[in-house]
Amino acid sequence: MAQRVQRTPLADQAAQLLLDRIRAGEWRLGAKLPGETTLAPQLGVGRSTVREAIRQLAGRGVLTTRQGAGVFVAALDAPTDRVALMSRASIASVIEARIAVETEAAALAAQRRTPAHLRAIRKALADRSAASSVSAASYVDADLDFHRAVVVAAGNDLLTDMFDLSTPRVREAMVDMLAMTGEYHDTADRDAHTALTEAIADRRSADAAQCSRGHLTAMKETLK
Repeated sequence: MAQRVQRTPLADQAAQLLLDRIRAGEWRLGAKLPGETTLAPQLGVGRSTVREAIRQLAGRGVLTTRQGAGVFVAALDAPTDRVALMSRASIASVIEARIAVETEAAALAAQRRTPAHLRAIRKALADRSAASSVSAASYVDADLDFHRAVVVAAGNDLLTDMFDLSTPRVREAMVDMLAMTGEYHDTADRDAHTALTEAIADRRSADAAQCSRGHLTAMKETLK
């Protein structure tokens, strides 16, 4: 039977419904979840909301995403300590953790990326640019999709899970900031993402790491 999300925030509601279904035994440990096109109508939300719900549960250690394979159940319940720690952390602390994760991920992505990874990164970069004319939330979601594509290209599921853990906290801060400033068209920021993409494409690990660290350090200063 389809379940419907009734209240906002939609992603939180969708994540809770998915977690309830996992707790109820609908999917066993290690089972693959249905795709976004199946889950979205069941939950009564759009595919982007399903993606955000999956990110949340991945960050809580319940789900894990495997590149090219899908989303799988990694735990049958959600431990509260990681989520509580993230919710109490300052945004500067969260960005510092992202710098550690994404700098290493960018270097590894330059070494390990496949043609499929590079296509995903380039598509996410184009989607990020297109989303700048839509809304703060759309732009932030597209930005996070880009960064996640880079982390996934590193080929380390633990790095991806660590990235997903930070996503809800970072998303909230970025949406609030951009909704106030409306600064979606920063040329330096756009160039930094392009430079990161090209460094990964050219397999320049040191340059990829430097691009990632520089961009995220600038973000930390902005979000203080």
